[in-house]
Amino acid sequence: MISYKGLEKKLKERGIGRSDLTRLLGLSSRTVAKIGKGEKLARAVTEKLAAFFACSPDDLVREISDNPILQVLREEKEAKISGGLYHELQVRMTYNSNHIEGSRLTEDQTRLIYETNTLNIGDGVPVDDVLETVHHFRAIDYVIECAEEPLSEEIIKKLHFILKHDTRDSTLDWFAVGEYKKRPNVVGGRETAKPKDVPARMKELLAGYNAKPEITVEDVIAFHAAFEKIHPFQDGNGRVGRLIALKECLRYRIVPFLIEDGKKAFYYRGLAEWDNEKGWLTDTCLDGQDTFRRLLATFELG
Repeated sequence: MISYKGLEKKLKERGIGRSDLTRLLGLSSRTVAKIGKGEKLARAVTEKLAAFFACSPDDLVREISDNPILQVLREEKEAKISGGLYHELQVRMTYNSNHIEGSRLTEDQTRLIYETNTLNIGDGVPVDDVLETVHHFRAIDYVIECAEEPLSEEIIKKLHFILKHDTRDSTLDWFAVGEYKKRPNVVGGRETAKPKDVPARMKELLAGYNAKPEITVEDVIAFHAAFEKIHPFQDGNGRVGRLIALKECLRYRIVPFLIEDGKKAFYYRGLAEWDNEKGWLTDTCLDGQDTFRRLLATFELG
């Protein structure tokens, strides 16, 4: 749903009504009717309105989600509210997801970077740990922005680019930032998809997933397992995969799952044994849902 509260305020300040926009801006009566019904306008129209009122399109038009969790995240992100659900999601998911992949930053250090944009990390912490922490904050922002869009290769590759750009890996000729891998890789001693097979495997995975009439948390978990088995990027697959899961939970009004670093062994076992025993990964992710529910309860949500 689209809110035109900002536009209505501007109209009131000018002493004009919606119908006057047909005369002043040459908008069609159909377009004006869309405003009244809360329907989405073409970007060119909102930019035309913004130019007329000398403001940003975001000051006039705001998309309202019917998912209360996503709506709270968007509102707190936009208002830069400290100490809320958005703030805690940023710190907790970034710390846990990066720590699962070997980051040396503690949760307190991650929180300090997010809250103060300063460092107090002592010796021996790789620069990439800091960069990928900041990048993960931005990746969560991107997930919140595009949450309701259909999952696509473009979104998945953009998440990888956000995470890995400007890191040491990005200086390597063979490391494709924001693109599928060029060299074979192995994870946990297990073979993954060969580089030449990745594009077709990813298209097949996405086509099957997006064709489902309804998506459940089990479907999101299954997609996550299949994505990690393909391992489409040279590095960063785990973090990208968990960000995709967050996006899809927000898209389908599913309580997201937050995998804590302390559950890493169970999580890895679940991924490794998915083809033989789906319950291990499913139970770990459902436990992660309970973790997120406790976070929601802190803010009297959900």
